[in-house]
Amino acid sequence: MENLKIYLDNDINKELIKSKRIAIIGFGSQGYGQGLNLKDSGCDVIFGLRQGGASDIKAKDYGLTTFPISEVVKQADIIQVLIPDEVQAKVYEEEIKPNLRAGQYLMFAHGFNIHYGYIKAPENVNVIMVAPKAPGHTVRSEYKAGRGVPSLIAVYQDCEGNAKEIALSYASAIGSGRTGIIETTFREETETDLFGEQAVLCGGCTALIKTAFETLVEAGYSPYMAYFEVCHELKLIVDLIYQGGIEDMHYSISNNAEYGDLTRGNKLINKNVKDEMKKILVEIQNGKYAKEFMEEMANGGNKFNELRSASKNHLIEKIGSEIRTAFKWGVNNKLIDRAKN
Repeated sequence: MENLKIYLDNDINKELIKSKRIAIIGFGSQGYGQGLNLKDSGCDVIFGLRQGGASDIKAKDYGLTTFPISEVVKQADIIQVLIPDEVQAKVYEEEIKPNLRAGQYLMFAHGFNIHYGYIKAPENVNVIMVAPKAPGHTVRSEYKAGRGVPSLIAVYQDCEGNAKEIALSYASAIGSGRTGIIETTFREETETDLFGEQAVLCGGCTALIKTAFETLVEAGYSPYMAYFEVCHELKLIVDLIYQGGIEDMHYSISNNAEYGDLTRGNKLINKNVKDEMKKILVEIQNGKYAKEFMEEMANGGNKFNELRSASKNHLIEKIGSEIRTAFKWGVNNKLIDRAKN
């Protein structure tokens, strides 16, 4: 196993990024978080957005400078593409590619479209990645708190000979140099990111929560108690793991809880689950998942919308909303305000 190399602000030329004009394409979660952090770090930032659209209005409310996407590509040295994966290739072909020039830096926060070949950049353009390991709203809130979230960087094409230094400087400007930056590859970032989301962070976690919730409710327990036990308290456990690993979590919980963990967890997450995880990983590695996702979105996303609606209407969402509204944590200091960010 290779030794872990962590880059911090002291290792980075923080002024390098300030000599470049940066175009942020999109003002969703990441566009909001990265863009405002860059601006506050003294960078020259412009935004490529559909003029008059909801994102354009939000960006202008923050006093940000916006232009049509084709125009910012012409003006910028660095183009950070922060629109959804499923539309990147179309926008690239129609508005970015025709306006690229030699020596520019085409940047992504996820390697999906480059790794699977949906976007093929010219050989005379640098292709790099800066991927914060948190949603954009957290990228912003941590920066404002004087901290930062870790980022991954990767270089796919290096025409100018300084692509890595540019990526590091950009990552520093969004706050990641305060915490740590790790170098990887487009392939590794893409495949591990998709797997993590599907098997644990999103797919595995939400399925586990809903199934446990249903099990308790179907057994006659109060849905409010079920929500507290299998959903609300998850954050408290994850915070302990985040700060000190599984062993710190074990140290903090009761002996009863730890014994239950060590004797029952593997009965639930057993070899069959691991076999299914391996199947998921293979479909990510061979491109089957990417093809399925892109085709679903190209065909209107009907299946996706049905699944999204079913999740939204699950009893746990009604119960959770009621609980979060009734308790103070549900209304104060929210990271996400859909009208503003």
